[in-house]
Amino acid sequence: MDTSTSVVHFAQTCFTQLETRFDPESGISWAYMRPPGRPCFSPQLLLELRRYIEDIVRNGQTSSDEVVGERVIYAVLASRTPRIFSLGGDLGLFRNAICHRDREQLRRYAQLCIDDLFPWNRNFDLPVTTISLVQGTALGGGFEAALASSVVVAEESARMGFPEVLFNLFPGMGAYSFLKRKVGRRVTDELITSGNIYTAKQLYDMGVVDVVAPDGTGEKAVYSYVRKHARAGRGRRAYERVRSDFEAVDRAELERITEIWVETAVQLEERDLRMMDRLVRAQEKARTAQSFTGTSAQARDLIAARSAAD
Repeated sequence: MDTSTSVVHFAQTCFTQLETRFDPESGISWAYMRPPGRPCFSPQLLLELRRYIEDIVRNGQTSSDEVVGERVIYAVLASRTPRIFSLGGDLGLFRNAICHRDREQLRRYAQLCIDDLFPWNRNFDLPVTTISLVQGTALGGGFEAALASSVVVAEESARMGFPEVLFNLFPGMGAYSFLKRKVGRRVTDELITSGNIYTAKQLYDMGVVDVVAPDGTGEKAVYSYVRKHARAGRGRRAYERVRSDFEAVDRAELERITEIWVETAVQLEERDLRMMDRLVRAQEKARTAQSFTGTSAQARDLIAARSAAD
C-alpha cells in the first residue's frame, strides 16, 4: 500500500473495557484500557481491542485523501488505571485451565492475544504508526502488549518485566519475537529469563523503550514525538514498512510459540501454581496501596523462594 494513503477515523464504537478518543489535529487515535477489577487482559478486553483494530483496518481500506482532519495516522495504546499499564494475562483463567489440563481454553486465550498483537505489531499493514504509552507497571502480557508497538513511550516511574519464570513459565504471546528483532538475543534472554523488573531508564539504555518522559507528562511526550515524526512522516512510515517487511514477525511463528506455551502451562505443578498465586497476591497488595515501588523487591523474594523450593 502506498504510504500516502490516509486512514479515516472510525465512528465511536461502544466498549465496556476500552475507552477511545480521536484527535483530528494530530491524527492520533487513543485506546485506553480500563478493565474492571484486576487490570489484566481479560477475554472481553482482548475482544474489544480486536474490534478497535478491525475498525481501523476496515476504514483504512476505504479511505481517501479527500477526507481531511479525520485520518488516523497514529494509534496509541494506554491505560486508565492509575500507575498501572497492565498486569498481563488473566492468571485466574490460566490457573483454572491448568488445573483442568484444559489445553483448548489456553489455546483460545493465546489466539485472542495474537489476534491483537500481530496486526498491532505490523501497524495494521497501513500507513499508521503504533505507539504504547506506559504509565506505571507493565508485567508479563502487559509488557508484551507494549512491545508490540513501533514506538514505546514510558514515564520515569514505569516498571516493566516478565515474572513468568518465577512460576516455571515464560511469556508466550510475542515477547521473544518482538524483543529479538528490536534488541537482539542477549538482551532478550536477560529480560525473559531473569524474572527481574526494570525501570524505564534501564529499558531505554537497553534499546527497549524509545522515549522516557517525566512522570505526568506521558501524553505530552506522545504529542511531542508525533510532531517530530510528522515532519518526515511519509519517509518514516515507509521506513517502518521496510522494517516490518524485512524483520517481520510471522504469525506462524507466534502460533508455534503459543503451542509451546500451552504445553508448558499444562505441565505446571502445584508448587508452580502456588508461586503464581503468591505473585498475584503481591500484585494485588501493591495495587491496593496504589504503588509498585516494591515490585522489584517482591520479585527478588519470589526468585529466592523459587530457588529454595528447587
